[in-house]
Amino acid sequence: MAPSEAPVDPDHRAADVRPIGLARPLRWLALGARDLARAPGPGLSHGLTLALFGAALFVAAHRHFWLLAGAFSGFLLVAPVLATGLYAVSRALERGEPATLASMMAVAVRAWWPRGATARRLMRFGALLALAGTGWVLTSASLVTWFAPQVVNNPADFVRHVVLAETGWLFEAWVLLGGVLAAPVFASSVVAIPLLLDRPVGVLAAVLTSWRVVLANPLPMALWALLIMGLTAIGMATLLVGLVPVLPWLAHASWHAYRDCIAPTQAEA
Repeated sequence: MAPSEAPVDPDHRAADVRPIGLARPLRWLALGARDLARAPGPGLSHGLTLALFGAALFVAAHRHFWLLAGAFSGFLLVAPVLATGLYAVSRALERGEPATLASMMAVAVRAWWPRGATARRLMRFGALLALAGTGWVLTSASLVTWFAPQVVNNPADFVRHVVLAETGWLFEAWVLLGGVLAAPVFASSVVAIPLLLDRPVGVLAAVLTSWRVVLANPLPMALWALLIMGLTAIGMATLLVGLVPVLPWLAHASWHAYRDCIAPTQAEA
């Protein structure tokens, strides 16, 4: 049976937000790298699994790059909810508890137990992220299909007819629209998933708390978003090999972002 869970707290102000310094995201990366070095097995297994999924996605859609570009972007929107086990690894390291692949899987199974309250909250949030990702896939595909001057079937076509096009505005519009759609998703999820895992709060409470974090710390969170995008882009530019360490690194760092931005409960203080 699923372990007993505390009742959900409907009060979206139950988690108090803390102000942070501009350079704080760099510390999160340092702490994330430390966690990955201390427990490499769970992280690298997670990264390898997602990189292989990305490779399979590329193989399946490489002749339809207009779909592939959106699908990869949508996949990255949903990826944070898949890192639940790695947040648990960082929490275990923080508490001095075992942080093995087996313990990570055990925590992930408990968190995603179909009849558990935590799983229901995570699934609802994951469904919202998947909906956002699907919306971007369709928007990206429509934009490139309708407005590209030539048919885009592969990465070379995309670079030639969209990125390096001598005239037109398609690439700029594609990037701008992606940013406009990604910004609210980032604001809604930057600390929401670790919060859902760590405390008995509802999805709305977690999303509103995440927005409060961004509104209270706009410059540090903007830097954090740029770091996430930059490191992910590097991972993808290395034929996805770089995603193997980058994805778990960012997942561990995201746990520390949550711990930094959200004040501890009275029991943790």
